[in-house]
Amino acid sequence: MLKAAITGPRQATVVESEDPRAMEDWALVKITVAPMCTEYKGWMTGHGGDNLGHEAVGEVVEIAQPGRVNVGDRVVVQPQYACGKCHLCLCGEYIHCEHQIDAKTFLGTRNGTATMAQYVLKPSWLLSPIPDDISDEHASLALCGLGPTFNACQLTRLEAADTVLITGLGPVGLGGVVNARFRNARVIAVDLIAWRRERAMEMGAFAAFSPDEDDLVPRIRALTTREGVDVAIDTSGATAAHKLCLDCLRRKGRFSLVQGFGESPVGLSHFVWSGHQLFGAWHYNLGDYPRIMEVVRRSEVIELLISHRFPMTRTQEAFALQETGQCAKVLLNPWQ
Repeated sequence: MLKAAITGPRQATVVESEDPRAMEDWALVKITVAPMCTEYKGWMTGHGGDNLGHEAVGEVVEIAQPGRVNVGDRVVVQPQYACGKCHLCLCGEYIHCEHQIDAKTFLGTRNGTATMAQYVLKPSWLLSPIPDDISDEHASLALCGLGPTFNACQLTRLEAADTVLITGLGPVGLGGVVNARFRNARVIAVDLIAWRRERAMEMGAFAAFSPDEDDLVPRIRALTTREGVDVAIDTSGATAAHKLCLDCLRRKGRFSLVQGFGESPVGLSHFVWSGHQLFGAWHYNLGDYPRIMEVVRRSEVIELLISHRFPMTRTQEAFALQETGQCAKVLLNPWQ
């Protein structure tokens, strides 16, 4: 099979490797769509090798034993290799599993674990069926495109009466705009890159600002009816964005960190005096998969979350585009 590889700083190509085979309850999936995420950061530094990607959609082409999927099933390939047995896995919170399977040890090779490739191996219970009326491309958005902020919306109980501030409008943040607008919440968006702000407005954001604008906190608060936003969701991981979110939150507001890099800009006592609630969000509970598929199916702006499509043979060009920040979700076709 073919798969993408990083061969040096800002250098990527496609390499050939042995086709993986199904074994035990791990099914072989022929990848039809490989959404790109943060792999471009490894491309910038020259790190990553030939085991790239953690998002995929495709068709089951081989099983080693009867299980939860059949040959011919179209599936969303969920991230990671959780144990499937602990209490977190059993209640759907598998993303927080503390007993992740070492795929290399189990398979005897890392080959078959990359998703920027033509095939991937996955435990059958981590393969979610795609409804017949949803395309592979749109189904791929149920991974990092919509997944992290869908969870943030669930945790913060975002609803139609709320105003939500979303900081960071990369693909994850733009997915947050889709999720919030699907719930009819009012969205205020913040990002440095004009292209992203414009895309957020196309998706239905009420307002979009650059973080370097003057008097940003009072301007955002002036757009609310409750002396601040009800919910804030940060997808940037920047401490300055965390501070902006907290400064714009009303008392008893809800704040979700989708990325939490850096140090906290405030002490924990802040949450006592303000009454804020803090939530860490990653991937959604698997029990919510039907709900996220409803967003994919019914959102009027879902197509705007996809900005570019590339054949995998043009991965170098796709990485270069991602570095500019002037894109939403970028999809690879491993068979072109």
